Amino acid sequence: MKTHEDYMRIALKEAEKAAKEDEVPVGCVIVRDGEIIARGHNLKEQKQQANAHAEMVTIQKASRKLKNWCLEECDMYVTLEPCMMCTGIIILSRLRNLYYGTADPKGGCTDSLIQIKTIKRLNHHPNVYSGILQKECSEILTNFFREKRKKPKKDKSQFYKYNKEG
Repeated sequence: MKTHEDYMRIALKEAEKAAKEDEVPVGCVIVRDGEIIARGHNLKEQKQQANAHAEMVTIQKASRKLKNWCLEECDMYVTLEPCMMCTGIIILSRLRNLYYGTADPKGGCTDSLIQIKTIKRLNHHPNVYSGILQKECSEILTNFFREKRKKPKKDKSQFYKYNKEG
């Protein structure tokens, strides 16, 4: 039987895939009855979609596999504390447990910026567990951004095509 650390190591492998694709290295797996039913990583740059976060990608795969939006018998392992959007979809998909590796003080919405358990009127709260392989999950992000800062910034003007005259 796999441990929480085993599943997080698999999520870290997904984060490594993201880094190789020049995506922010966040990886995710969803587990049901001890079996991984979906895995994913960030695809924002590749898909040019703001919502292509590891959690969103993985929830979509799990829902397709189970043919059900409701994932109440499933657990999620993700390397970084989920943002507001992903926390929302985790709640809406009824995931049972959320295990994450490292906190996100700038954008995390389960414990850091927002403590989701304190919002009593929500009709579902996953159990949240943090700090699983925290050092490894933090290091992959730190190393990725350290390398990014060494490279010249991309010209993003091509993404903002609009008529400057009005």
